[in-house]
Amino acid sequence: MKALSHAVVRPPGASFVHAITDGAIADGGPAPGIDVALAQAQHGEYCQALVAAGLTVERLPADERFPDGCFVQDPAVVIAGVTVVGRMGAQSRRGEEEAIAGLLAARFPTRRLAAPATLEGGDVLPLADRVVVGLSGRTNRAGIDQLAAALHAQGVDLPVYAAPVRDSLHLLTPLTPVGPRALLVVEGVTPPPELGRLETLTVPAEEAYAANVLALGPRVVMPAGYPRTAALLRAYGCEVLPVPLTEFAKANGGATCLALVW
Repeated sequence: MKALSHAVVRPPGASFVHAITDGAIADGGPAPGIDVALAQAQHGEYCQALVAAGLTVERLPADERFPDGCFVQDPAVVIAGVTVVGRMGAQSRRGEEEAIAGLLAARFPTRRLAAPATLEGGDVLPLADRVVVGLSGRTNRAGIDQLAAALHAQGVDLPVYAAPVRDSLHLLTPLTPVGPRALLVVEGVTPPPELGRLETLTVPAEEAYAANVLALGPRVVMPAGYPRTAALLRAYGCEVLPVPLTEFAKANGGATCLALVW
């Protein structure tokens, strides 16, 4: 697969205090209050890590209409040089996609999903030989079918598989790729068979939040404060770039959620 070289980000605004926090992945229960100033500082550190990993980073301005707007992974996906603009499963997030769609349309052929489809980027995992999409509370069957049709209409010859998501917000909440054929997976979570034969690196259950990492070649951006997972990644040959993400964890977000990469 082509190496990732670009990222779009959007910092949290003051309205981030109203982000969706139900069942926050930080501790599996109701989230404590979000510190916006701290979140903004952490977002800055995150962007610095992306640059350190070699990415060109483009920053969209914060949009106070959308408390969850910093989670730019979700509104659209870029697969094999094609943009597919999704339709958010969370009603309060619909509209976030407009600024991102406009930016990406200048770079890639673009397709858009339509009702009744819902699809969020946190459920989409492109691999070298397939695209696996989580069938979750945020992404429905119509969304997966429309994504497949959009890719095929643009000549992307990759099969698209639906993988049921249980007990997590998105497909990529408890597992993320750390190489072309390897996954970081929370202890006790069975990767869906639709992913094919991949090596798995097991994250201790007490460090479950650290299973969501952003792999950028040999460098991996991960949440700070999870030493066992960091050691696991280093032993696998990754250069670990730890970033504090405590405020984003309160809003169900992790390392992949804060950037749309291609």
